[in-house]
Amino acid sequence: MAADVQQSHRPGALKQQNKSHKHGKHKSKGQLDKETKGRVNVKTATKRNKFLQRKHDRKHHADQIRKQKREEVLSLKRSRGGNLSPPHFVVVLSLHEGIDVSGVLEVLKSCDESAIVTQNEQGVIHVSIPRFKQRVSLYVPEFANLYAVLDSVKVADSVLGILSPEGGIDEYGERILRCLFGQGLPAVTFVSQGLKKLGGKKLSETRKFLQKKIERWFPHEKLHSLDSEQDGLLVMRSITNHKIRPVHYRDNRPHLIAEEIQFELENEESPTGTLRVTGYLRGKNMSVNGLVHILGWGDFQMKQIDSKTDPYPLNPQSERQKENQMEDDSGEVRVLEHADPRHQESLQSENIPGEMEGEQTWPTEEEMEEAEAASKAKTKVVRKVPKGTSEYQAAWIVDSEEEEIKDDDESDDDDDEMEDEDMMALDASGSDSGEEAEYDTLTMTEAGDVAHYDQTIDMEEEERMLEKIKEERNHVMFPDEIDTPRGKDARDRFQRYRGLKSFRTSPWDPKENLPADYARIFQFKDFRRTKKRVFKDVEEGGVLSGWYIQIHIADVPKEFMTSYKPGMPVVIFGLLPHEHKMSVINFLLKRVPEYRPPIKSKDRLIFHVGFRRYSACPVFSQHTNASKHKFERFFAHDMVTMATIFAPISFPPCPVLVFKEQHDGQHELIATGSLHSVNPDRIVTKRIVLSGHPFKINKRSTVVRYMFFNSEDIEWFKPVELRT
Repeated sequence: MAADVQQSHRPGALKQQNKSHKHGKHKSKGQLDKETKGRVNVKTATKRNKFLQRKHDRKHHADQIRKQKREEVLSLKRSRGGNLSPPHFVVVLSLHEGIDVSGVLEVLKSCDESAIVTQNEQGVIHVSIPRFKQRVSLYVPEFANLYAVLDSVKVADSVLGILSPEGGIDEYGERILRCLFGQGLPAVTFVSQGLKKLGGKKLSETRKFLQKKIERWFPHEKLHSLDSEQDGLLVMRSITNHKIRPVHYRDNRPHLIAEEIQFELENEESPTGTLRVTGYLRGKNMSVNGLVHILGWGDFQMKQIDSKTDPYPLNPQSERQKENQMEDDSGEVRVLEHADPRHQESLQSENIPGEMEGEQTWPTEEEMEEAEAASKAKTKVVRKVPKGTSEYQAAWIVDSEEEEIKDDDESDDDDDEMEDEDMMALDASGSDSGEEAEYDTLTMTEAGDVAHYDQTIDMEEEERMLEKIKEERNHVMFPDEIDTPRGKDARDRFQRYRGLKSFRTSPWDPKENLPADYARIFQFKDFRRTKKRVFKDVEEGGVLSGWYIQIHIADVPKEFMTSYKPGMPVVIFGLLPHEHKMSVINFLLKRVPEYRPPIKSKDRLIFHVGFRRYSACPVFSQHTNASKHKFERFFAHDMVTMATIFAPISFPPCPVLVFKEQHDGQHELIATGSLHSVNPDRIVTKRIVLSGHPFKINKRSTVVRYMFFNSEDIEWFKPVELRT
C-alpha cells in the first residue's frame, strides 16, 4: 500500500519581504473592525445628525437626488404649454429703436400650417402648435414704456429679445436689460431678422458682432436667425423646450395676466366698482379670502372666483364638440369659491394705537404709601429739558439762571436732518394721508425729442446739485466731522446726541424714545419662523394653479378704467398673509455705476419691490453685524448700503429696483438690491465727530483749541472721552 506524500514549499533565505502599508499614525479600517468586533462607541451611537454612509449608499443617495431633480425639471416643463396647463407666456422685446416687431410676429404666426392663431383685446397672440403639442402666448409691450415692460416680464415664462442687424443693442436696450437683471429674468432667446439679405463675408461679420453683444450680457446664449418659416419653427421649438428658470418671488405667489377685463359700477355716482379679470392662474393656488394686488393700484379684496372654459385649446374641435361647447357656454358660469366675511383678510394696513396705551391703573393704598416714603427719602430735581430727552441725557444738563435766546438766522446744513430725528428718522410716502397716498399711480413721460440741454437748463436745480456734490466730497474726506457752531451753544445744537465710549459695544435700548409712528406699525416675534410657516400654508387649499379663471375684485376705483389703454398689461398678484400690513423694511442696495450724481439720505426715491412699487424717503446706514448701524448722509459708491423705510411687509427673496425721477419726468435707475429683513428694532445711529487743533501736548494732558468757544460747553461735554 503506497501513500502519496505532498511536501509544501518552504521559502529560502532570499524570500521577498513586502513592506506593510504605511497608514500613518491612525489605524486602518480593517484593523478597527477587527478590534471593535461590531461594538459601537456610545458617543458615536448617541450623536445626532451624524449618519455615516458607505460608498454604495452614497452612490445610491446621489442617484436618488439626481432622479428627484430631473423629475422636478420635467414636472415644471410639463406645467406650461400643454392642453391642460397654461400656455408659454412669451414677452417680445425690441432691444433697438429701429426694429420692425410686426415682421417678427408674422414669421412666428405662419411658421406652421396647422397652427391655430388667435388674438384677444389685450393684445395677447395665442399660437397653438399641434405638431409640438404646445401652446404659446406672445405679447409685445409698448415701446419705450418702462413700466409696461417690467410688469409684463414679471409674469413671463420666456423673453424673446430682438436685435438689430446694424446696431445690435442700443442704449435703450441696455437700459431695459439692466432693469430686468435687477428685477429677475426668466429664460431668454435672442433673434435677429434680415441676416440672410447680407452677403457671405458681411453675414459672418454681422453674426460675430451680434454674438459679442449677446455674450456681454448672456455668456451662454446663442443668436437665432428669423428670416423664414423654418427659422420660426426652430425658434418656437427652442422656446417650448428650454428649461424654465425660477423667479422665486413670483413662483411663491399666485399671479395672472389679464386676458379679458370687465368693469361694473353699482350706479353712476359710485366712485368704485367691481372689476372682473379673466386669465390663466399661475404660480401657487389662490384663495378667495386672501387679498390681491393690482400692479400700480394697490391691494383689494375678492368677492368670488369662477371657472371658465379655456377659449384657446390645443387641438381644433369638431362640429359636434363645438355645439356641445356652445350649450355649455349658454349655461351659468361655474363658481369655484365665494368670499367668507369671517375668514376674509382685512384691508387694515396700520395698527390703531389704543388711547389708554401706557396708562396706569389706579394704585392701591400700599403702593401709594411706598411711593410717599420713596419721595421723602429721595428728593427730585425738576429741570426744563428738550422734548424727547432721556433720563441719561437729562443728567448732563447744567442749570442756568437765564434762558438763552436762540439764533433764528442760523442755517446749518445738518439742522434739517436732525429736526425730526431721535434714534432713527424715517419718512414714508403718505404715512399720514391714508391708503391713496400709500399707493400712488406712477406714470412715465414718453421719451420723445428732447430739446437741447442749454435751452431747458434749470439754474436752481443746478445750484442744488452743485451744493450736494460739495457736501458729498466733504463727507468723503472728513466723515461725520462737524464744525462747532460759534453763534449757538454746542450743548443746544447737539442736545439730541449722547456720548458713547464705544460705538460697537456701548449699550443702546432699541425701544428707547421711539417715534410716534412706531405705534402704528406691526412687528414679528420671529420673522424667519413666520416666513417658513406662510410659505408652507400657501400650498394648501384654494383654486388650483393652471386653471382658466375669472376673479371678481371689489371696490376698484373708477379711475382704473378711465386711465386704462387697450394693450396695457393688467397683472394681478395674490398676497401672502401679513403682506398688506405696514412695518419697517430694510433693503440691501448697491448703486449702478452709470449713475454718478450724489444721493442724499431722505431724498425721495421710487422703489420697485417685487411686484409692488411706491415712493419713499429712505434712511441710509452701514451694513454690519453689530447691534448699532451708523447713519450714512449719502448713498455711497461701490459698496453695499442698507436703506430703511416704512412700507408694506414682503417676504424674501424679493428683488428691489430704485429709481429717481429726473427734472424732465423720466425715471432713471440708480440702484439694485434685495429685501434684507422686516425689523423695526434695527438701530440706525447718527454719529458726529467734533474735532479740534492741538495747541500744547503734555505728558498727561493736552490743550485743544477751536473745539468749544465757551466754558459752559466744556463743562457739558466733559463726560465724553476724547481720543486722538
